[in-house]
Formats: sequence, structure tokens, C-alpha cells
Amino acid sequence: MSRYKIIVNPISGRGNGARIIPALQAHLQELGVDFDLARTERPFHAAELAQQAAADGFEVVVAVGGDGTANEVVNGLMQAKQNGRAPSVAMGVLAAGRGNDFAHNVGMPSDLRAGCQALAAGHRKKIDIGHVSGGLFPDGRYFGNSLGIGFDAVVGFEAAKMTRLTGFVSYLVAALKTIFLYYQAPQVEIEANGETMALSALMISIMNGRRQGGIFFMAPESENDDGLFDLCIAENASKARIFTLIPRFFNGSQFGQKEIRFGQTDHLLVTAVQGVLPAHVDGETLCEDGVKLEVRLLPRQLDVVCPQNQPDDS
Repeated sequence: MSRYKIIVNPISGRGNGARIIPALQAHLQELGVDFDLARTERPFHAAELAQQAAADGFEVVVAVGGDGTANEVVNGLMQAKQNGRAPSVAMGVLAAGRGNDFAHNVGMPSDLRAGCQALAAGHRKKIDIGHVSGGLFPDGRYFGNSLGIGFDAVVGFEAAKMTRLTGFVSYLVAALKTIFLYYQAPQVEIEANGETMALSALMISIMNGRRQGGIFFMAPESENDDGLFDLCIAENASKARIFTLIPRFFNGSQFGQKEIRFGQTDHLLVTAVQGVLPAHVDGETLCEDGVKLEVRLLPRQLDVVCPQNQPDDS
């Protein structure tokens, strides 16, 4: 029987992580899951707990929280993998945060009991992982869902400041607020697929998943196991035009608009020629004034536990 390390961020989702612990424990016990539960106590603690869990021989390490918690567990397991301590450990995730985009991307249900049932069933698939160097992490940081530069990063920064709103509403309000805070796009150079693109970039979304902020489908056709990032790049636009573009991201209909470019790659370099690069990874701050970011895709690097209806790529 597999042993599960359950890592709960108690402050995720404005305290939702702490509130669901009794029900979470009851569901796992009812399903006969052998588990040990730990609560995070500080930033990046989930990464430390995940790395230690891999070293201790747990077969599945589960992030219970939002996308930030999932990102930390991804980083912990990838570090353990680099150190040779996680040859067969898998990652699980239960949605308890605001956006829950990583959980959505791997097909995990938002309902707690259904999520526990998927964990207990133990179906696995391999997914790609992104790695970025630069910003506050010169040695690099891994990500499972997305890296955003520009407008979408500032939206995440603003959403994190909100104390009364949560879920997708906080991201929507943050997006509207950001229109008045950040619309002067930096001049950038993007090197990818042997070509260099120079433009005034309002936003550069580098997607392994399909969605950000719970409601913004940046790359509706993206697959997390195809060995490629999907890129969604928006050129500079007026405030009025941004207002009209934002609703298109709710259903992924932004492609075909004159300001939007898209493509695929497994490696790119983004350099600020004029201005700076605010950026996030999986909703976590990468930098507020970056100059150069290098991003690589690592194909099929991590096993994740997901519902049976997800393709089995092991």
C-alpha cells in the first residue's frame, strides 16, 4: 500500500486550507489511505516538506492549498529528483486555494471527497515541468502550470493584496485594477525557435497548462505532456482596448485579435530592452523588475496522481 504525505497550507484560500482538514482526514481514513499530514508554517516550507517526504520513502506527496502550495511541492520533488531521492514518488493535489489552476490542469475535481477518491485510486500520468532562471531565483525555479510576464503577473500581485475577496472574483477585480496601474508595456526581445522577436509586450504567458487566475484561459489547447510550452503574447494596447480584450480570455477566444500572438516552443529567452519584467510562476512572485529570464521545458519529468479519465502516459 502506498504511503501518502499530505502537505496542507492552512492559510490558503483565506483559511480554507485549515477549515477542510477535519473533512480531509475523515475522507482519507474512510478510503483506507495510509497518510501522514503536515501543515506549512512559512514560505517555501511545502518545498522542504516535500523534499523530506521523498527522502523518507513516501510514494505520493500531496499539495493541499492553492497554486502557490502546488508550486512549492513541485519544486521540492524536482529537487529531490535531482538529488536521486525521488525515483518513483508521485505528486497529488487537492484544490483549496483561489485559482487552483494546477489542479484543474491535471484534471483533479474541485470537490474534496471526489479529489480524495482520485488520490486513493492512484492513477498516474507523467507531465512536463517548466524551469526558469532569473529574477529572484538565479539558480532557477520550477513550475507546473504557467509563467507570466507583464500584465498577468501584476494581476497576480494585486490579487494577493486583497483581504476580502477570494477565488476568481479576486483575479477579475485585480485585472480591472491593473489596467490603471500597468499598461505601459516594456520593450522586449524574445528569442525562441531560432528567431528573435522585438516588440512592446503588454503580456507574455508561457503555458504548460491552459488556465491562470481561475478564469483566464491563456492557452485553451495546451497539453501538459506534449513537450512544448504554448505562448500567448499580447502587444501593447490602450486602456479601452484592454477592457475589450479581457473578456475574450474567459473562454480562450483571444486568438485572431490583432494584438495577440501565439506559438509553441520548449526554450525561450526574454530580455527587457527598455523597462522591466514583472513575472510570476504559478501565481508566485518571480520578480518585480527582472531584466532577463530564460525558460526551458523539461519533458515528462513528474508523475502526478489524477482521475482515471486522464490519459495514462506512464
